[in-house]
This record gives sequence, structure tokens and C-alpha cells, in this order.
Amino acid sequence: MRIDDLHPYIFRTHDGGKTWQAIHDGLPLNAPVNAVREDSERKGLLFAATENSVWVSYDDGDHWDSLQLNLPHTSMRDLWIHDDDLILATHGRSIWILDDISRLRQLKNSNMRDAVLVYPAPAYRLRRSTWTDTPVPPDEPVALNPPAGAIIDYFLPRDAKRPVMLEVFGSNRRLVRRFRSDDRLEPSAEELARELIPQYWLALPRALPTRSGMHRWIWDLHYSAPLTTARGYPISAVPHATPQEPEGPLAVPGSYIVRLTVDGKRLEAALTLKPDPRVPLPAGALQDQFRLATKLADLLSASSRAVLRAKSEHEQLKALAPTGAAAEAAQRYDARLSALLGSPDQNEDKDEGMTKLTLTDANSHINTLYTDVNRADAAPTAAQLNATEAAQEAFSGLMRTWQQLQADLPSLNGRLRAGKIGQIRTDLSPPKDLNVADED
Repeated sequence: MRIDDLHPYIFRTHDGGKTWQAIHDGLPLNAPVNAVREDSERKGLLFAATENSVWVSYDDGDHWDSLQLNLPHTSMRDLWIHDDDLILATHGRSIWILDDISRLRQLKNSNMRDAVLVYPAPAYRLRRSTWTDTPVPPDEPVALNPPAGAIIDYFLPRDAKRPVMLEVFGSNRRLVRRFRSDDRLEPSAEELARELIPQYWLALPRALPTRSGMHRWIWDLHYSAPLTTARGYPISAVPHATPQEPEGPLAVPGSYIVRLTVDGKRLEAALTLKPDPRVPLPAGALQDQFRLATKLADLLSASSRAVLRAKSEHEQLKALAPTGAAAEAAQRYDARLSALLGSPDQNEDKDEGMTKLTLTDANSHINTLYTDVNRADAAPTAAQLNATEAAQEAFSGLMRTWQQLQADLPSLNGRLRAGKIGQIRTDLSPPKDLNVADED
């Protein structure tokens, strides 16, 4: 019985019980302690369950810090540590679990003076939900799944003076993904404002945090997304987590290095990516899929870059409306440009009795192949491999035609400048949803 004494009492011994020392200084005076547990892996890491909150000590009880987070303030009856999780039994508020306390095991105290990159727990190569039926409403009372990807935590003792950078490298030190605090957010605020999908469905872009304190960043296990002529959202929506597609190739299981750069100081930690244990695959299947996906991503970027630049040149010519001596040269150039891009009256090659392949067609076909190859964890099929080779060969032929056309651009620009009309710039791109084939 507490006999009306609500003070906290915790004692420790280092000599088998011969002597005892009180270690409850700093705990609230009106909350008795119901349970104390020491971490199973790190000596001196203590957790205390009191009558209204949970506390943690990094130094064997000399100092205590609140670990309340999103817990309701109620009677905390017992604690237990299972592997990397802290399990808490409350009175009247069910059981709560703090996932992965490995980051607490690595922190020395709550008043650290140096930046810390927490060694991340192993991540599993799990695909996000692709259920295409009516999505669960965001206000449905269901629990959130853990983040899909690798959870990377870091601590900054003060606001960073320079941009913070987080990089992921493969075991061969090849760069996999890079995030910077000064990255341009995509989609931009203007693009999100034009989006017809309510924003609570979307995985909104965010910058790498630079302010003091503890931060969490999720690497979604994808390489950088390929360049495309248009991006959109899938029908398989998840509240607050629907990504823009297409995404980059999915990393294969293996060993990775995470590097945090803060004010010129580099911190590194190892990361293990494990395969989905529910999907048995033959050896090398995911590596073969990754190689093909990477090849198609490169083709998609190259073809999209050509299409966007060709559309930009077409739009610039249309806006310049050249007259005089330059008009005929501009018309010839634009005719070749339109034939390469494709337009409503040039879709059918009547002489050959077959559809004439254009840059737009090739780009669309590569995009479809890329989506198909990345649809599930599986080795690429013979049909996918053959289709990729055919698409690469067709695109290579179109690129030769495109390069020949670009070789004539300086001559056209010379005529335009001579007529004081302006010139065609190669560093401009049209809106990514522009479709030349739909123009009048």
C-alpha cells in the first residue's frame, strides 16, 4: 500500500544488494513508480513507468527524460523489452508499443553537443499497397502501417549553418540516392494547387530538416525517378502516402551506407536491406529485374528529354511566327520536327501501310515497359527482355534523326537572328502535360 505517499522511489545497487542508492531525482513528485526495466542490450539504459507517464535514463538513473511522446497520461503499470521494441501496459488505455528503440540505445544523453546519425535498423524491401478498389477514407479509425522504406534518424544539436545532405551508397560506394535540405520540392506548391486530387491523399514533398533536434527521414528504397513527359498519381491511393509516378527503380537487397553531412562534417552508418520474406524468388531474380528496370529508366529519361526539347522548339517556333526570308527555313524545320514528334495527320504512313514510329510513340512505349517491369517482384520475362531490346533499337534510330535535325538548328537560328526575329533556345521545356499531337 502507498499509504498516501505519492513520491517516486527508485533505488539501485551495484554490489549485489549490500548498498543502495536513490536514483529518482528529477522525476515528478506526485507520480509513484510502478515498474523499472533495464534495456536488454545497453547497460545503464533504464525505463520507468510511473502513475501518469514514462521516463528514460541514459546514465543508469542519474538523470531522467520524458518518453511520453503520444502516450495518454494514465497509469503506466508495467514495461517489457522484446527484441528492439518497448512494450507498455497501461491501466485503461490498452497496450502501447514503441517500435525500434535501437536509436535510444545509441544516444548518450539528452544534451548532446555533436550531430548524431543513428545506425538504422534493417529495412525490408516491401512494396506499398497497390489495392485499386475504393480507398479507405482518411478518417476511417484504422492504425497506420510502419513507413514503407528505411527509417533514418539523426540528431542536430543546433540549427545547421549550411545545407544538410543525406546520401545512400551501395556496397561498391556507388551513389544510390541523395537528399539535400535545399532541394527544390517536387511537385511544387503551384503544381499542387492545380492538382484535382485532394492533398490529404498525397505524399507531399518535404525538405531534409536542418533545425536542432531529433529528425526522422524515410528513404523509400527507390533510386531517383526517371525524367518523364508527364507525372501522375495511381488509383491505388493511400491517405497521406500516395506517391507520384513513375518512381525510380527499387533497390535490391544487400548492404548500403548512409552518409549524413552537416556543416562539413560527415557521419556514416551501415544499412541492411532485406528481401520480402513472403516472396520466394530464385537467386539473382531481383538483380536481373533491377538491371532491366535501370536500363528502361535510362531510356525513359533520354526519350523524355528529347520529346520535351522537341516540343519546346515547336512551341518557340509557333510563338516567334517568323516572316520574310526566315519563314521558309522555319517551316521546313518545323515540318521535320512535327514528323519526328507525331501529329494527327502524320500518324499513318500510307506508302508503307503501317504506323510510322515517332519520338512520342517510342517514349510512351518505353514508359509502358518500365511500368510493367516494375509491377511486382519477379525476374524479367523473355517477352519483356525482347521488347526492351526492340524499343532501344527503335529509339536509337529516332535519336539519329533527332541529332541530324539538331545539327541544322544553328543554321536556322542564324537566319532568325538575321531577320531580328530571335532564336530557338535549347534550354527551355514546355509544360510536361503538353501534347503536340492534340494541337490544332
